[in-house]
Amino acid sequence: MLNDWIAPRVRDIPPSGIRAFFDLSAGSEDIISLGVGEPDFVTPEHIREACMQALRQGSTSYTPNAGLPELREEIANYLQNNFNLRYDPASEVLVTVGSSEALDLALRAFTAPGDEILLPSPSYIAYSPIGYLNGGTVVEVEARAEDGFKLTAEALRRAVTPRSKLLMLNYPNNPTGAIMTSEDWQPIADIVKENNLLVISDEVYAELTYDWKHVSIASLPGMQERTIVLSGFSKAFAMTGWRIGYACGHRELLAAMLKIHQYTAMCAPVLGQIAAIESLRHGLEAMNEMREVYRQRRELLVNGFRSIGMPCHVPEGAFYAFPSIAHTGLDSETFALQLLKESGVAVVPGHVFGAGGEGHIRCAYSVSTQRLSQALERMESFMKAKI
Repeated sequence: MLNDWIAPRVRDIPPSGIRAFFDLSAGSEDIISLGVGEPDFVTPEHIREACMQALRQGSTSYTPNAGLPELREEIANYLQNNFNLRYDPASEVLVTVGSSEALDLALRAFTAPGDEILLPSPSYIAYSPIGYLNGGTVVEVEARAEDGFKLTAEALRRAVTPRSKLLMLNYPNNPTGAIMTSEDWQPIADIVKENNLLVISDEVYAELTYDWKHVSIASLPGMQERTIVLSGFSKAFAMTGWRIGYACGHRELLAAMLKIHQYTAMCAPVLGQIAAIESLRHGLEAMNEMREVYRQRRELLVNGFRSIGMPCHVPEGAFYAFPSIAHTGLDSETFALQLLKESGVAVVPGHVFGAGGEGHIRCAYSVSTQRLSQALERMESFMKAKI
């Protein structure tokens, strides 16, 4: 009887595949987890100190629904200076409870029942369930390993139908680490404009690129007015627990998202917003230092995978490697379960990121070099036993 009270769409969506493997590995000190994508760095001290000072001064109230004006100003300046994106902080920047709320608001505001959401696959696991919960029909667009997991114009054009309304993007990509250059984006932008699509671009890993500077599709001519840019402070600034994200876009589109935000979250946490202001004003040096550590870990992990016979695309962004395990003859879930039970290494099976992820596993290099080296040693023994 209790199950009858649960909405059918909620009953139908599966629990998080990432969280499932994290839970399996939790509580055991001998398990090395490469599963959850969270920085192993603590939020820099000056950011924590700014919040403690604000707390001592009594900063415990609500903020304006759209966020503190000072933070929206800092976000607008940051995006203009770093990514050539220009937004009016008063009407085109919305501060949210993490980039996760920004994603939910965007899909709720712009998805009507029957609308098709075009989604490159593999992609972050939340996009498809949230699109489904809001009545959309998710259409996966394969991003192939041989193309560097980039979205190609050919694949997108094949997927577009008269019912297509939204294109959901995530570059730098979770789980593959793929990025898109200006040259990659131009034919995608042409198709978007030809078919009058709205783009939702999750750019939460924008600061974590290693070989090329991040380019937002919104920076191309004619794209900013039809793109909602989502981002936040969790990944690049090591601020996952502060829960501060943001959305930027045309004022009429942002107003629709703000309506929902007003009735649900009301506003993002005030201390998190104060931390975000401090990070943008004084935290870029620490961010760059963390990025360099990730770069070194990336080299260790990718070279390690290749040396033990696991083909691996070089991730040019984020902090994930996505090696192929297809040659083992095991599907990704079986491989991940056996690796966990037999070798004590937790990874995420590629199939949870969509059909395009099967045959791969996701490994986060947001853990220490020592733990990465230990994980590679264990995986080498595991692979020798399987091949």
